Amino acid sequence: MSARERSRSPRGEKANNAATPEQQQKDRILVVDFGSQVSHLICRRVREANVYCEMRSCLIEAKDISAFKPTGVIFSGGPHSVYDKESPHLKQEVWDHINENKLPVLGICYGLQEICHALGGQVEPGTKREFGHAKVNMKSCDLFKDISGAEVEVWMSHGDKVTKLPEGFAAIATNPSCENAAVENKEKKMWGVQFHPEVTHTPCGGKLIRNFVRDICGCAGTWTMTDFAKMQANTIVASLGDKYCIGAVSGGVDSSVAAALLHRAVGDRFKPFLVDTGLLRKDEAPTVKARLEKHIPGLKLKVIDASEKFYSELKGVTEPEAKRKIIGRLFIECFEQAVKEMGLPSEECMLLQGTLYPDVIESTSFKGPSTVIKSHHNVGGLPARMKMGLLEPLRLLFKDEVRSLGRTLGLEEESVMRHPFPGPGLGIRIIGEASKENAKLLQEVDDIYIQEIRRTGHYDKIGQAFAVLLPTVKSVGVMGDHRTYENVCVLRAVTTTDFMTADWYDMPHSVLKVISNRIINEVRGVNRVCYDVSSKPPATIEWE
Repeated sequence: MSARERSRSPRGEKANNAATPEQQQKDRILVVDFGSQVSHLICRRVREANVYCEMRSCLIEAKDISAFKPTGVIFSGGPHSVYDKESPHLKQEVWDHINENKLPVLGICYGLQEICHALGGQVEPGTKREFGHAKVNMKSCDLFKDISGAEVEVWMSHGDKVTKLPEGFAAIATNPSCENAAVENKEKKMWGVQFHPEVTHTPCGGKLIRNFVRDICGCAGTWTMTDFAKMQANTIVASLGDKYCIGAVSGGVDSSVAAALLHRAVGDRFKPFLVDTGLLRKDEAPTVKARLEKHIPGLKLKVIDASEKFYSELKGVTEPEAKRKIIGRLFIECFEQAVKEMGLPSEECMLLQGTLYPDVIESTSFKGPSTVIKSHHNVGGLPARMKMGLLEPLRLLFKDEVRSLGRTLGLEEESVMRHPFPGPGLGIRIIGEASKENAKLLQEVDDIYIQEIRRTGHYDKIGQAFAVLLPTVKSVGVMGDHRTYENVCVLRAVTTTDFMTADWYDMPHSVLKVISNRIINEVRGVNRVCYDVSSKPPATIEWE
């Protein structure tokens, strides 16, 4: 028996004999993305109806749809006008596949206009644009089961509208500004709405999407996170083959859940590493190692102390994207060295990354897509010199779904409910040079902040809380009888479920008072504490 064969876990062998993802999941919805900033929310609403779904670019080909085997299709909104020369459209082969297989289709906003435009209707600029709350008159029909009425509140976001319906279509919702606010062709199994049911501003939106996927498409609604765990475990085994997986583990929710999933699927063929960049939380590396090895039996986590290397290369660098790129590059170099020390050729390994759907949405651009907001170090590809593929088993999940998966895998609540920590770490929470001195200072500030919100019971009410250091902004202060000229720190806390939108957390003044006093009294070098009260959008959650 070879060394590789001896290293394989019985768990990995079992997974090889499990059912295929196709056998596990028969009901599935395909979301076709035309570039909307909120396309991901459609997936969330479908999954909330206990139906599995995935999103693909509008450039999808018929063979890809055939491989996915959807029960129904939803077209997203988008920023274009269907009549513009450069606007995105489905390929004819995709339309042919949908028609031949009689797949139910729901078009949302641009998706509605794409249906009407492709089938002979007419779309024109509206005389009055609608952005925000609106009311529509919904007729009783399958799509509007239990939600129809004369003045149903919805969320509109459009400048164009359908002015002529294709043959066989009829309006099922109207309002004074949009005579075709929703349409249907039951024979073709096609429906379209001009408003956005996926956003929370449309109160009946979840029910509408549920009506489509459960009643119209006939999905049973039996999908659970346990199904996803099994499906991903099989996918991991199939993707990995006889290779090993090198794990990018940080101790955060995403990487902890990804590590648990990999270890369950392939056992000892998963080789996790934690890179101590010097930009982690206070005492993070030893704490994470102890916790993960305790709660994932059999896991062996190797800690690589590369802090001095990171500090050296970040010296004098202040531009956010430059810092992200340096940190991302050094991460890869650390893994290269780790693989070399293991004696494994890189072509025999794959790299685990805890990429989530929001990372993909914010970093990836389809044809006519969402605007790129910022790069994420854990979304890009590996350098050409590394013959190592990527494993991203959480790529289709949102943060709350990752937490649900973690519970399904048996992780303890401390790991599952931990606030997110960015891959670049404190490097993007220090607005300026991420030096060793600045990092140590921020670690102390952040530690006090987290201690206090845990002690006062606010931690689990907050989606993400952290401190930011502004070393380039000095503040005049008075301590005793002496004038000080020291650092400013900012406290940030937000409430959110999907991390695509967020609101600032209304922290009690009494709690802020204690936190501020402790920081100023206990952290030498900080004399002013501020609290961030901006939402996302227009701000982002992180400062850089």
